[in-house]
Amino acid sequence: MKHLILCAGLLASMTVSAQRKTIPQKVDSVLKLMTLDEKIGQMNQYNGPWAATGPLTNDDNLLSQIKDGKVGSMLNVTGVKRTKELQDIAMQSRLKIPLLFGQDIIHGYRTIFPVPLGEAASWDLEAMEKGARVAATEASAAGVHWTFAPMVDIARDPRWGRVMEGAGEDPYLGSKIATARVKGFQGKGLGNTDALMACAKHFAAYGAAVGGRDYNSVDMSLRQLHEVYLPPFKAAADAGAATFMNSFNDLNGIPASANAYLMRTILKGEWKFKGFVVSDWGSIGEMINHGYVKDNYEAALASANGGSDMDMESRSYIQHLVKLVKEGKVKMTVIDNAVKRILTKKFEMGLFDDPYRFSDEAREKAQWNNPEHLAIERDIAKKSIVLLKNEHSLLPLSKTAIGKDNAQRQIALIGPFAKAKSDNLGFWSYDWPDDSIRVTSLYEGVQKKVGADTKLLYAKGCNVNDTVTAGFAEAVATALQSDIVILSVGEARDMSGEAKSRSSIGFPGVQEQLVKAIVATGKPVIVMISAGRPLIFNWTADHAPAILYTWWLGTTAGDAMADVLFGDYNPSGKLPMSFPITEGQIPIYYSHFNTGRPAQNDSDRNYRSSYTDLSIYPKFPFGYGLHYTTFSYGPVQLSNGVLQKGKPITASVVLKNTGARAGTETVQLYLRDLVGSVVRPVKELKGFQQITLQPGESKTVTFTISVEDCRFYNDKLQYIYEPGEFRVFIGGSSRDVVETGFVLK
Repeated sequence: MKHLILCAGLLASMTVSAQRKTIPQKVDSVLKLMTLDEKIGQMNQYNGPWAATGPLTNDDNLLSQIKDGKVGSMLNVTGVKRTKELQDIAMQSRLKIPLLFGQDIIHGYRTIFPVPLGEAASWDLEAMEKGARVAATEASAAGVHWTFAPMVDIARDPRWGRVMEGAGEDPYLGSKIATARVKGFQGKGLGNTDALMACAKHFAAYGAAVGGRDYNSVDMSLRQLHEVYLPPFKAAADAGAATFMNSFNDLNGIPASANAYLMRTILKGEWKFKGFVVSDWGSIGEMINHGYVKDNYEAALASANGGSDMDMESRSYIQHLVKLVKEGKVKMTVIDNAVKRILTKKFEMGLFDDPYRFSDEAREKAQWNNPEHLAIERDIAKKSIVLLKNEHSLLPLSKTAIGKDNAQRQIALIGPFAKAKSDNLGFWSYDWPDDSIRVTSLYEGVQKKVGADTKLLYAKGCNVNDTVTAGFAEAVATALQSDIVILSVGEARDMSGEAKSRSSIGFPGVQEQLVKAIVATGKPVIVMISAGRPLIFNWTADHAPAILYTWWLGTTAGDAMADVLFGDYNPSGKLPMSFPITEGQIPIYYSHFNTGRPAQNDSDRNYRSSYTDLSIYPKFPFGYGLHYTTFSYGPVQLSNGVLQKGKPITASVVLKNTGARAGTETVQLYLRDLVGSVVRPVKELKGFQQITLQPGESKTVTFTISVEDCRFYNDKLQYIYEPGEFRVFIGGSSRDVVETGFVLK
């Protein structure tokens, strides 16, 4: 009996000791028990047997590999039932190391939010964080541990289809949004059952793919890399992003999946990143196509030594790393470091304590139709809409106005997206069986707003890609019967996204011809543009009296559009990318260099840096967006004309709502360094504030400027500031500003 008591006491003591161990100590304990095969298994990620986001390479013996401890993570496996089934198999492995389940939760899971570029147009960081929080709550309730988001690539070429996944062209705005989305996904911290591990992607410079062609090469100076393309990644790392994902491109000749400069020197070295790096789908094996390696054996060698910790779907690690380690070409310390990073996240997520802690059917059911989530989605959806034009204050529409001669008012809804539902969800979104009920169309949104004194008419006019105008006659006849026309055009949901680069980014098919035909009726026309990227629509921009850019707004799209159409929400969106006049202007972005022969305006282009047949300006500039009211800016007032280290100054303007409606303005601060040891951009965004004012109300808006806002990378990649003159610009877009100057000493 005494012997039994002693044994029980010893066991209890060991349990308490284990509980007191730190996570690094626990990781080391597990690592010591692992064979080389099991370690490499943790570095291996497979696609689930149900869905894929890349070329399928399913193994017949997938389940036996999981049971043997040769799989560390699965992707495209969602739902408590499915994730639990696979976790059950992992628990039959020798060491019972739990699986991580990753998924592309890009802009929502059950509740679909606006595409990220659309959300970026809101400039509302709190709303974006809430959106990511909802996505994490829903996906984690469905057994998911890890999202492959946010995409933080800076993109200045709208031909690249993946612009829809990011925050646009500006590194400052992109950094702020990266931080907000990482915080939203990870919530109060890993280990909470409503937290998803975030994944900053694609590391790095994927958004600069040559010609805007997906998967293409990237070639740029290291200074441009550090100044423009890396800041959002640094912000994500600083915000605590659990993981990073490699990009498909090569960077200056080295594929990102084996780029030690990116992964070891910068990410894990200078930035001291403690998470792990996963490849993109098959990108390690694709280095063969790059011509960087001759086979998967060399691919595994290059990527493991380069710093990729987990191989998504290429099979390079699982098939070749054992041999490479035994040959001494990959050191055991490289393997151990990668495995430690992966195991650390599994411990932080609490999966070693309870592999099934995300497998709660009751929680999954409770989050399936959460009405609070729909309200949050509708809020950011309406904030994402950008008012591009509103001649004669055509908008907002009255809910109760009567038609001509006191007859019943008739509103015509025309166009391929007027009754669309799934297209409102955009690329990288889920299709659920009840979407026909849950997703609201524009037609349904308008229908809910108007009363019995308004009759809705409908004609499709054309399909998205039609090359014929057979439906125009009906559309014109419908327009002629109406008092006002709401015309919905743009891209289908599969026209912007991965592998969706387009050389021509105008309205597909005959849609702009439809716009011409409807405008020709003489009826008041409001054009609604659904898209995942900046489109080119010059005739429409010049001739339609009112234009709303609605992106792809998600589950409550129709309701959000109707909120703006009828004035329940005064549009506040601002463009996160410059909209070109033609593809010939691309890339066009506001923070360009001035050159030795700058064109001052369109009347000053002779022997200047410009096209002889094209404006120097975009169609719509970065930061642009109108409201149903107007705002005026007073002169910029500085607290001091001299800025010194440790002595910040303030820049203030008086903002006044000069219109008849309450509204929210995004006040933007830009700086320009007039002379530098390397040439500097004509403007750089350094701050913004969203200010809501009642009609006639004024407010002083103040920004603090420090020497940190004046830093840049010189030709030696030193992050410095230099004494000299600076200009300060404050306004409602990158073009419409008031300015003054200060001296940095």
